Parts: sequence; C-alpha cells; structure tokens
Amino acid sequence: MVGLLHILEYHVILICLGSPCASFGVGGGPAAVAAPAPFPAPAHSASVAAGARRPETQSIPLATEPHPFARFIAVLGRGKSLTRALTLAEAEEAMAMILAGGARPEQIGAFLMLLRVKEETGDEIAGFVRAVRATLSKPAIRADLDWPSYAGKRRRLPWFLLAALTLADAGWRVAMHGLEGHTAGRLYTREAIARLGLPIAADLDEAAAHLEARNFVYLPLDAFCPRLAELFALRTILGLRSPVHTLARLVNPFGAPASIQSVFHPGYMAIHRDAALRLDEARMTVFRGEGGEAERRPNKPCETLTVADGAAGETRWPPLLDDPHAIPDENLDLDRLAALWRGETQDEYATAAIIGTVAIALATLGVERDPAAAGARAKALWRARNRARLADAA
Repeated sequence: MVGLLHILEYHVILICLGSPCASFGVGGGPAAVAAPAPFPAPAHSASVAAGARRPETQSIPLATEPHPFARFIAVLGRGKSLTRALTLAEAEEAMAMILAGGARPEQIGAFLMLLRVKEETGDEIAGFVRAVRATLSKPAIRADLDWPSYAGKRRRLPWFLLAALTLADAGWRVAMHGLEGHTAGRLYTREAIARLGLPIAADLDEAAAHLEARNFVYLPLDAFCPRLAELFALRTILGLRSPVHTLARLVNPFGAPASIQSVFHPGYMAIHRDAALRLDEARMTVFRGEGGEAERRPNKPCETLTVADGAAGETRWPPLLDDPHAIPDENLDLDRLAALWRGETQDEYATAAIIGTVAIALATLGVERDPAAAGARAKALWRARNRARLADAA
C-alpha cells in the first residue's frame, strides 16, 4: 500500500510540473501533444515499499505574488455565490495568454474544467475566438461558406462532404476545417477527404490555392493554429470535452461571410448563436446534426438557430423522409461516397441527407430563405452535379 501511495504521489508531481501530460511550459512554446502514455512506475518504488528512506522529490517553489493568469481561475472558481462568467474582454485576454504560453499547464487544466462545469457563455466563446483570430495570418482569398468539421462520425458515413462538394460544384467557395483523433471510435473528415482523392492543405497559403482551383478546401486545425490543436488534444488527459470544442468551430479562418455550424447537444446551439452575434458575424446557422457534424438528419424535423445581419432567428425544417426510425449504417465503407456521387449506386437516406444539408447551407448563404424553396434548389443542384469531379477517388 505504501508503494502504491508513493506512485500516486509521483504521478501528481509529474502533472503539477507539466510533464509528460501537457506541452505548455511556463513561458515556453508547446511540444506536440499525443495521447498520454501510461505513467512509468518510479524505479525506487520497490525500495520504498520495503521500508527504505524515500528519496527527496521536486516541488514547485512558492511564489509571493499570484500568477498573472490566476485571476481568471479565481473568477470562475469562487463558489456558488461569487462565481461569475468571464466578460468578453477577460476571455480574450485569458485565451491570448494561453496561446502565448503565459499560463502553466495546471492552470490551463483548471481553467478549462471550471468553464466546463459552469458551461461556457457566448461572450466567453466570442472572446476566445477573437484571441485565436488575432494570431492568424490573413488568407489570400475569401471563402463564401465556412464549414467546421470536428466531431467525426460513428453511426453513418460523412454524407455532408457530398453536400459541401455540391455547393462547390455550383460555384460557392467552401472552406472546411477540422481535427481528427481526439475521440476514439470515430471516422474523421480528413480520412474521408483523402479517400475521395482530394488534397489536404498544409497551411493557409496552400488552402487558398486549393480554394481558388476547386472551390473547396479542407484545412486541418493543426495546420493553421497548432496551439489550439494542442488544447483540443487535452481531452484525452482531462477526460472531458472542453470549451475548445466550441471555440474551434467558430474560428472561421477564411473570414467567410456565412458559416454552417452543428452541435451534438442542442443546449449548445444558443451558445454558438450568441457568440456569432457578439462577433458580428454576417450569417450563421447552427443545428443538431448527425453525429455532431453539419449534416441534416432527413428523417427528423430540424430546428435551426440563425444569425442574419445582426438579427437572431430560428427556422423549423420539416422531415424529408416518412420513416422517423433510420437504421444506422452497418457498412462504413468510404468508397460508397464516391459511388453515390458518380451515380453508381442509390441510397435514399444518404441522398435526402445531402439535399437537406445543401438546403440549410443555401439558407445560410442567403440564397433561399424559405425551406421549401431551398429544398427545391438543393435538389436541382444535386441533380446537376459534375459526376466526373470524383473520378480519381479510390
């Protein structure tokens, strides 16, 4: 028992020192974050268990003044009666410090989890987004539609990719960004993009070239904001999602005037809308999508919250299929995506999901505001797609 307690103490010391779990050193740049490796047992644990004198352990030196970042943790952790949300300005300053390496690893963990327990507000997310955007270079070309993709799919193929390509085929520039690997057992967009034979941009400049050539680009989060990608990777260490998952979706690295957002839990829809309003976004739609991705569930009604020219709104989209009970895909073969695009196979659910998603995107772009008109336009665009576009897909 003594040996076990000492091993636990050893682990706590490692966490407090920021090694090996976290990559955010005091004032220094981050190293790559991977899934945390198991903690090794200290070599001296056996001797301690046998009654030998325990060796000295390193401790964090006591400071006489609070760390500059501590005030943000204090705001969030004062207890039920004194805790409050951060203001937009406070949130922006806090995230700027984190991105610049000005917060300790244990502070970052406490900060993110206090936000998680309290639940982030629209102002807090807006402040975080401003801090991230301040670190990004201005893209050489502007997209028409921002399309974040961070959830990954578990029950169905990512049919939303064919919706995005339908819009690109019709002339709109669609900028998709995301991150993979943060949650086990999911099929991520990057893998599907590669399977379709489409390139993956290595940075913002290359992404601009892809957007110019194809009206579509996929840009991984770690290619344009590696610091934020590392915060995302803390999920495997903290054991829970954090506000970073909401933040990343709202970054809009290409400054598109319209953004299509999705959540897994409906309660987060208002946070996305409120943040978009505080960021003065021109047009935004958020809804509960299949698996948390921006993909319409065609067998169910779809409630959307919107932002259009500074005004909040909401729209209810009726179901597109009669049967409300859709059986999950048993075959998540990515080759089915290209086969459906090329017309080599038929799938009623997938086709309805694609058309329904295109319709919501058209409304987000301001092209068609009425659900029926948007649906008819989406159906026409799907029928008119260039089936040779994915001729190189595996």
